[in-house]
Amino acid sequence: MTIDRARLAELTAREAGVFAAARPRSRSEWERASRHLPGGVPMLWMRKWPGPWPVYVASGWGSHFLCVDGIDHVDFCLGDTGAMSGHAPAAAVAAIAAQLEHGSTFMLPTRRASQAGDLLAERFGLPEWQFTLSATDANRTLIRYARQVTGRRKILIHDHSYHGTVDETFASLAPDGEVVPRRGSIGAPVPVSETTAVVQFNDVPALGRALATGEIAAVLIEPAMTNVGIVLPDPGYLDAVRALCTRYGAILVHDETHTLSAGPGGMTRELGLEPDAIVLGKTIAGGVPAGVFGMSAAFGDRVRASVRLEDIDVGGVGGTLAGNALSIAGVVATLGEVLVPAAWEPMVARATEWTAGVQSVIDEFQAPWQVTQLGARGEYSFRPTAPRHGAEAAAADDFELQQFLHLHALNRGILMTPFHNMALMSPATTSEDVARHTEHFREAVGALFA
Repeated sequence: MTIDRARLAELTAREAGVFAAARPRSRSEWERASRHLPGGVPMLWMRKWPGPWPVYVASGWGSHFLCVDGIDHVDFCLGDTGAMSGHAPAAAVAAIAAQLEHGSTFMLPTRRASQAGDLLAERFGLPEWQFTLSATDANRTLIRYARQVTGRRKILIHDHSYHGTVDETFASLAPDGEVVPRRGSIGAPVPVSETTAVVQFNDVPALGRALATGEIAAVLIEPAMTNVGIVLPDPGYLDAVRALCTRYGAILVHDETHTLSAGPGGMTRELGLEPDAIVLGKTIAGGVPAGVFGMSAAFGDRVRASVRLEDIDVGGVGGTLAGNALSIAGVVATLGEVLVPAAWEPMVARATEWTAGVQSVIDEFQAPWQVTQLGARGEYSFRPTAPRHGAEAAAADDFELQQFLHLHALNRGILMTPFHNMALMSPATTSEDVARHTEHFREAVGALFA
């Protein structure tokens, strides 16, 4: 079953008209902002949202937000995981506000720093933790540390993975197997083939061949891919990654920024995995910019033995706002009072309901699509079977179709994760919220395949 492109264009134009009629105040904000903000937005990628102009937000609470036109939205984007705790969670708001009254940054630790370390070690199983401002910063730091302790130049990633704005990770596999810049990579500093090896997810032989070269300092992976659609690991794949890294002396880094949706300790804890390092970001501080990385005792010892205290402030890691008092207050409150282990049960239950609703529509209209769930997260893709690696997931992408579905959702007060067909649940997400999505999805798919 194929999409009628003329029909898709007609439906998209109709929804654009609905959007424009309902959002005059967002249009006014966009026109005013455009005087000094390119595209009328703080970051240009925000113009990729569907619609003739962006939705401007007035306030958010729990699983909802209100736009400046007074429209209530169910938020399944949740800041692309940054607001997985829900908008303005009371405990985090109180802790962050209280810290602001006493100062936000000192370049010195506060008493909450040890609390944060205790929570992270207990939750994720690694004993040593450091703080950054984002997962991107944490990934950059670990890449530098891995190079430092191994004396090797290259890192290894999965094709079509995403680990923030880290130069070395903007690499992909060409059809002939060559490592090339990722499509759209902006201003790459050096050819990525000099810094990076790339393999397909779930391809154990390719991973083994790459590591056998002895060039790889670190393997940086999401335990399940989430930035090109959800791609789950084959049984035994993550164990094979661990074993191969150990055999060939590469540092294994789990980027759990998104896969934290799998459970309180991410996939690492859920599956009993043993990486050398873990990266977390955005989710863990109630929306305040924060990232962290954890290290095993063995890796931490190697790092400390390889750096001189005299040079640590100018060696290429850290930053004056890293580990600031405000972000650490957010971490302690969010992990200690909001995203507690018990919060995952209702979050996963809502994701299961969401997945079932999507599947029921796919079945009803015999759409050649599939849906995958990862804990509190679900995503549908435009292919009949679940992808096994990033190239399969990327090949199923259909930007025009995605834009229509997201615009249709926006016009019915539903926000999806940008540039994916992904939904994330917060502790505040309700069955009624999920039902709204199922209703929209059935209407949109029915219009496509009528």
